[in-house]
Amino acid sequence: MYITARERQILEKLLLSKEELTVKNIAEVIDVSVRTIHRDLKGIEDILKEYDLTLVKKSGVGVQIKGAEKDIENLKLFLFNLTHHEYSQEERQTIIICSLLESTEPVKLIALANDLNVTIATISNDLNKIEESLEKYKSLSLVRKRGYGVEIAGDETSKRKAMSNIIMENVAEYDLLTLIRENIQKKTKQQSDSISKRLLGLVEKRNLLIVEKVMEEINKELPYSIADSAYVGLVVHLALAMERIVRGENISIDQAYLEKLQTTAEFHIAEKISERLELVFQCSIPKAEIGYITMHLLGAKLRHDKEYLIEETSLQIALKAKSLIQYVEKKIGQPLQSNHSLLQGLVAHLNPAIFRMKQNMGITNPLLPKIKKDYNELFQIVKDGVKVVLSDLEVPDEEVGYLVLHFGSVLLGESEKKSLSALVVCSTGIGTSKMLSTRLQKEIPSIKEVRNVSLFELHRSNKDHYDLILSTIRIPELEEQDYILVNPFLTNTEVEKIKSYLRHSVNHKNLMIEDFYTETISKRELVLSRLQTYQAYVQTIIAIINDFQVRKGHVRHDIKELLQEACVDLFERGIITDTSTVLDDLLRREQVGGLGIPNTKLALYHTRSDKVSKPSFSIIALSKPIHLEAMDQSTMEVESILLMLSPNDITSAELEVLSHISALIIEDDFSIVRFESQDELKISSYLISKLEKFLYEQTLKRSE
Repeated sequence: MYITARERQILEKLLLSKEELTVKNIAEVIDVSVRTIHRDLKGIEDILKEYDLTLVKKSGVGVQIKGAEKDIENLKLFLFNLTHHEYSQEERQTIIICSLLESTEPVKLIALANDLNVTIATISNDLNKIEESLEKYKSLSLVRKRGYGVEIAGDETSKRKAMSNIIMENVAEYDLLTLIRENIQKKTKQQSDSISKRLLGLVEKRNLLIVEKVMEEINKELPYSIADSAYVGLVVHLALAMERIVRGENISIDQAYLEKLQTTAEFHIAEKISERLELVFQCSIPKAEIGYITMHLLGAKLRHDKEYLIEETSLQIALKAKSLIQYVEKKIGQPLQSNHSLLQGLVAHLNPAIFRMKQNMGITNPLLPKIKKDYNELFQIVKDGVKVVLSDLEVPDEEVGYLVLHFGSVLLGESEKKSLSALVVCSTGIGTSKMLSTRLQKEIPSIKEVRNVSLFELHRSNKDHYDLILSTIRIPELEEQDYILVNPFLTNTEVEKIKSYLRHSVNHKNLMIEDFYTETISKRELVLSRLQTYQAYVQTIIAIINDFQVRKGHVRHDIKELLQEACVDLFERGIITDTSTVLDDLLRREQVGGLGIPNTKLALYHTRSDKVSKPSFSIIALSKPIHLEAMDQSTMEVESILLMLSPNDITSAELEVLSHISALIIEDDFSIVRFESQDELKISSYLISKLEKFLYEQTLKRSE
């Protein structure tokens, strides 16, 4: 177990004394405040429990260790044999900065020196380096005064952000995943005095367990996946937040921005998280805290590719993604614009990434050195492209690295038809799984199916269904022989190891006599499921095309009146069940940000609502242009309003068809001209031909 230098000093004083010692007396000897000793005594009690000892506190008298003599001797022996851990300069500075962030009062240099077993001069030199490193957190500063001590001054929001970032940057991801997913109490005795364990000690382990349990329940209700690394960051943030909320250290947030956050679906999920945490911790969580939980959810979401164009800002993101693809295509001289998977993957990543960058939330990328080494030229091209396309943002190399993975997975090429299946477990979850899957299929063409899951999703997967399980991270719940641990870039040695495994494993399976009846039933269910999916696609496409129309809109009306007329018409045709609710939803969406599509004469108004009975796509053709705010915040002339509506409980097939229509709008110049034409027959014919092609592609994909 890890024991701080100060805890060791307190234990030694108590063990040497035959009488009770007052907290004040201990504080004077160690040269810290009484408040600090009171806080340390909580950790002392946990240590004593390991040796079946207790800390007896007598009001007005003092504290004393009680227990069997042999147990006291065992503890003395442990303290005697306890060696000091030698930290590197970087590790030492990381520990110091976290200690200062955690402390609610100035810390004496002698206390830091004793804790880390170095001189005061060394600590002073470390503080000079720390002062420089704090500059990136802007509102934080180091305060040093003789006789006063040292502390980090700044607002609570910045302190929490800094502490979360430092833990995420310095603690091995496996340590965090293991800590969150396993029973921590069972592992306490085995913990070593490593930097990871030391930093994890800053977060109360019980709080981590509670928060993770709440998040595990909420995670099932999320309409999208969260990358493991982002999930861990959220849990660490919440655990730190709860400790500081209980201590009365609350954050503040801009009221206008909070009101904007309250319009998102994530805010309602954040409220659910808060309600459950309030019950467990018996405290009240202010609205500002709920706002910050919302920000983490928005920055952590990992959308499924097929959903990407139904989101609030996704069409705007799609335009940026297309521009980036065009830039990279021109630089490398290879066709990329026709690759829908690349566009989908980039949009799914950029949506939360742009939010993170705008909120200065940051992200870690453990693969960055490897990406820069193996894809040096591509990295520089993408980085230059990002500067052009996202010129209003400071894009860190970590984000660029993930974007490189999306391009890299496409450049690895298409694979042949396959006959085996693989389950890929990838903790980072942003681009790396696609990269690994593509490389796997290229190197081993016999692989028929590849499914990517996160470590947190693994327990919900039928592992027996797959011929092979690969993972970029150790899997505590599986035996080592049941999966292969690989690098996200899949080295040649690992490829040979996989081939060897498959030869042995598949040959073994072929020797087994399968039950013909079971196999037949299995195939019957598979074919039936496939046919049902086709049916769902066909029904959705037919319903959307049959309901599609181009309505005339008179410019003497403002946008609200134009939308209201359209909603009345949709109500009369049975597509929506409540005109005013859908109208309010559409207008509320307009307030969030511009809906005009830059470099076109189109605006896309869209919403999900429980008052929409079925998916719908229609167009309002204006007799004269009107001025509306564009997605890039400019003002533009709009001649056609595209109206896309979907139910809240939309099916997977309906979602994919609507998303495909959204993609068509900006597919190429011809497509834009077609949608701008205001010609119902031409647009309808174009939609039918494109959706027929989409259906054909889905059929091929599912028959492989």
